[in-house]
Amino acid sequence: MARQLRAEQTRATIIAAAADLFDRQGYESTSLSDIVGHAGVTKGALYFHFAAKEDLAHAILELQAAAVRQVVADAENRGRSSLECLMRTTFGIARLAVDDPVPRAGLRLVTADVSVRPPLRHPFTEWLEFATRKFAGAVKDSDLHPDVDAGTVAHSLVCFFVGTRVAGRSIEPVSRLPRRVAEMWFLLLRGLVPVHRRPRYLALATQLEREIRAA
Repeated sequence: MARQLRAEQTRATIIAAAADLFDRQGYESTSLSDIVGHAGVTKGALYFHFAAKEDLAHAILELQAAAVRQVVADAENRGRSSLECLMRTTFGIARLAVDDPVPRAGLRLVTADVSVRPPLRHPFTEWLEFATRKFAGAVKDSDLHPDVDAGTVAHSLVCFFVGTRVAGRSIEPVSRLPRRVAEMWFLLLRGLVPVHRRPRYLALATQLEREIRAA
């Protein structure tokens, strides 16, 4: 049991080190030797758990997917409206990016064209499907204008959200991401939500940003 625990701890250490390097310097610019040195393990220990750098990347993508699924479950678990659930999910993913290098690295990996192996699905596909469902639900709830095309708006949201992180990586610290997500929602809500329902969701965007900053 103690040996198994040590092995699990070593694996987690290697993943955390790889995620940190992938996020800071990119997948292609990171070697296995870099990861060994950053993790403080031997090459033998790394190869015991991961046969290649691609395996490490896939492990990070699996952990990112699990973390995002938990964010979605938490957002949906309290009978919230479709639009509130979607907003809470985007801020939840932003919080993951701020707090944890593993999901942060996962986003960088998928924007660097690292392949996603089945049965794992590409996160952008999952996010697009989820956002489409939620926007469609928001139209039914009368939280969006009735002529809103859910699929089109979902595509814009995912591109906006991902682009904010990709552009921000080069020009500002990740701690700025919650502010950028709030700004994204301020723009979207003013164009999508009827005037009489707008104050609730504008206030929610401000509240969710403050919660991340206070955490």
